[in-house]
Amino acid sequence: MNIGKAIKLCRSRKGMTQGILAKKAQISVPYLSQLEQGKRDPTLSALERIANSLEVPLNILFFLGAERDEIDGMKPELAEKLSHLALQLLDEK
Repeated sequence: MNIGKAIKLCRSRKGMTQGILAKKAQISVPYLSQLEQGKRDPTLSALERIANSLEVPLNILFFLGAERDEIDGMKPELAEKLSHLALQLLDEK
């Protein structure tokens, strides 16, 4: 699971800086940076605040952060379509 990659992807797609997201999620910029770089594991409460601040369901963050082997049993074509749909939803502000 690379939840930091998913957070960064969503933040970037929403046009938010780390500073803006950190302020909205009530976390520090260094903490957010470490999350995005995979240097720290987030708490569930921090993830919920980040997801809410990004206006993204938490399960979408988990899905976007999932590695191929973590979505075992899902056809690659379906995973790709779901990822594409999730990204399209992010682009709708």
